Amino acid sequence: MTLQKIRITGDPVLHTRALEVPVIDDYIRQLVADMLETMDAAPGVGLAATQIGVGLRIFVYSFSTEDQEVRGVAINPELSISEFSEESLDEEADSEGCLSIPGERFPLKRANRAVLRATDLEGQGYQIDAEGWLARIFQHEFDHLEGILYADRLAKPHKRFMKKAIKENDWGAPGLSWLPGEDYLEP
Repeated sequence: MTLQKIRITGDPVLHTRALEVPVIDDYIRQLVADMLETMDAAPGVGLAATQIGVGLRIFVYSFSTEDQEVRGVAINPELSISEFSEESLDEEADSEGCLSIPGERFPLKRANRAVLRATDLEGQGYQIDAEGWLARIFQHEFDHLEGILYADRLAKPHKRFMKKAIKENDWGAPGLSWLPGEDYLEP
């Protein structure tokens, strides 16, 4: 397994819809192993293939609570979400971050429930009915495969603050990345 560099917002692969995985072979199995290692080292709770520069419809995830531990891979996922609640945005509980916009967190309204249908590394289809934080993870990672970053969904004034953070960090251009465990960005 090999740690992979995580692309920073502005890289074209992050803003392009990913392609279907045609076959699960040794390349895909190695890619998933690298993604899991990179996600853990970052540390993160999810990582899409696009975030390491691979334009394929794959994401990995890891989520645990006292009652539940879920870790896996979603290949060629489909996602259905519930309607958004009428509750107002909670600045803390709805706060979200992204490994492709490192160090920044802003609140974002997401659906509380999601149904993930995907294929695992053995080629078997599965379904997970998720709610709460796990549903948020699935929505965030699925968005990556659609070429959407959570920053694209932010409402005012958070969208303005995010744009300022991107500008101050000299992000938003192709070729920027970071390697978990390193404290610098490398073009």
